[in-house]
Amino acid sequence: MSGLDPIETFRQEAQELLEQVEQGLLDLAHRPGDRDLIDAVFRGLHTLKGSGAMFGFDALAAFTHHCETAFDRVRKGEVPASPRLVACVLAAQDHMRALAEGRTVEPGVGEALLADLHAAVEGGDTPVAAAEPADAAARIWKIRFSLPADALVNGARPLPLLDELRDLGECRVRVVTDDVPPLEDLIPTECRLAWEVLLTTPHGREAIDDVFIFVIDEMTLDVEELTASQPAETIAAQDDKPASTAQAEKPAETNAAQDTRAAKTGGETVRVPAERLDEMMDRVGELVIAQSRLKQLASSSLDTALRAVAEEIERLAAEMRDTMMVVRMVPVIQLFGRFRRLIHDLQNDTGKKIDLQIEGETTELDKTVIERLADPLVHLVRNAADHGLETPEQRLAAGKPEAGLIRLSARQSGAEVLITITDDGRGVDRDRVRAKAEENGLITPGQVLTDNELLNLIFAPGFSTAATITNLSGRGVGMDVVKKTIEGLRGALDITSNPGEGSVVSLRIPLTLAIIDGLLVRVGSSRFVIPLANVEECVELSPAQDLRSTGRSLITLRDELVPFIRLREQFKTGSAPDPHQKIVVVSTGQDRVGLVVDQILGDHQTVIKPLSSFHADVGAFSGATILGDGGVALILDIPTLVQLGQRHDAQMRVAG
Repeated sequence: MSGLDPIETFRQEAQELLEQVEQGLLDLAHRPGDRDLIDAVFRGLHTLKGSGAMFGFDALAAFTHHCETAFDRVRKGEVPASPRLVACVLAAQDHMRALAEGRTVEPGVGEALLADLHAAVEGGDTPVAAAEPADAAARIWKIRFSLPADALVNGARPLPLLDELRDLGECRVRVVTDDVPPLEDLIPTECRLAWEVLLTTPHGREAIDDVFIFVIDEMTLDVEELTASQPAETIAAQDDKPASTAQAEKPAETNAAQDTRAAKTGGETVRVPAERLDEMMDRVGELVIAQSRLKQLASSSLDTALRAVAEEIERLAAEMRDTMMVVRMVPVIQLFGRFRRLIHDLQNDTGKKIDLQIEGETTELDKTVIERLADPLVHLVRNAADHGLETPEQRLAAGKPEAGLIRLSARQSGAEVLITITDDGRGVDRDRVRAKAEENGLITPGQVLTDNELLNLIFAPGFSTAATITNLSGRGVGMDVVKKTIEGLRGALDITSNPGEGSVVSLRIPLTLAIIDGLLVRVGSSRFVIPLANVEECVELSPAQDLRSTGRSLITLRDELVPFIRLREQFKTGSAPDPHQKIVVVSTGQDRVGLVVDQILGDHQTVIKPLSSFHADVGAFSGATILGDGGVALILDIPTLVQLGQRHDAQMRVAG
């Protein structure tokens, strides 16, 4: 039994339609004469209106009708898709979203939006083509149509189609039963009827096609314009035709349409609520923990059959985990696509010309990560537009193109996704950053900082270099939230900037937050998990090397010095080191550091459990996991440890 709420299902579909309409409108702003875009926007509005009326969203249907009518006139060439009209429909689309979500809207908002829309339509430029006169002479059309056999099962309804035809003018309707089988062969859910309609209307063929716009690919439709002397004779002749003749005269497109429909069935998708995916991931996580316990029991047993079963369960659990990961992955274009509208609005708010480039839109991330990245990216894009990009006059004076560039890119790097936000603006003013940091007490006057440390002051709480407070920035809220959110995703954030050339903000985000492959290690009597995706290699730390590196912890790997951290000292275990210590070399991006452990226990499928609020601020750990024996192992936060190792090495260099 399905627990899906029809209203909630409609709202989800309405959001998808509104996103399609929004993307079409944004494209139309650059290509106002594109017929395909105009038709796509019209179809989206038409579907939204019809679905809204079907599910009782009468206010939404009535409001959308006006936008649909405006684009119908654009489609017929009566008015152009002017920037003003596109802007009005974009604003109206926000109102439609509020109505679809059931949010309270202020009185008069809808009326004001429709007034702007009417002014944009009536006050547009010269029509592309002459409008059809309102008092055009009536024309007579003979229409015959039939729906596919599975139309009723799929939700198609013939009566609303007939009602829409009646709205166009005077109708005479006759049901055709030629294809209805004998009673013993009749399947009640199949549609075997056809309809023949004589329509007297001032409208043209295009208005008739619009009635069937959403079922036309899967149905049979014949439309013929008649003269005044034809109708009665045509109907009578059709009535006298035997069923076999009528069947033979069906147009050849029927088979083609059926072939097309059959071809489409191979790529069907199923809509699943996100909560069910989350529940399934939780179950897979518990399965992985149970499999880990089984593996530990089997390893201490001499029963070969038990070991064989444990290995098979381990393989199946790994495959199920990988499959579940793929199911939860969504392309980042679902996130990046939203910023086209944001850039459109930012141009109006700032008076700047901005070009948006998107790269790597097919890169995939866990849906939970995508959802949590939305707000940080909004802050970063707004900051790039407000602080980074210059005005058109400033850019021209600096020898730059009039339009500034903001580029969003994503690419996979191991078990991480690297997301960058790049602008070609003025860059970060180091002097202003230092002056503001000293004013806020973040640093002392004259304090020595590396360029990276100075730039990262931008992410300090309450920090802002904005001269004035605007709708976009200046209140010192936002960039510190970005940093906290990224760190909450077990990610890392970095910024680089060249004066006069722009800035690049880089985010390193783990592919998933649920289950990872880990390397289980022992330090003293405690066990820890190192994410396997960050591990480069493992080497032995001999007692001699250990003694030589007590002052400055460095090891030479293939002619390169790598700093390392003794986790025993970092975590204050109070235990003596094992005689055969190991160094696990880990990396994030280009930075590497070694972690000294007492023993490497092996690989471990790690189900990540969040730390309690009491331990959440402990920077060296990103979570915990339950081991096969019921014990708990902490998961090391590699970006934090790498930064710690690099910082310690830099301090030792200065001291040396």
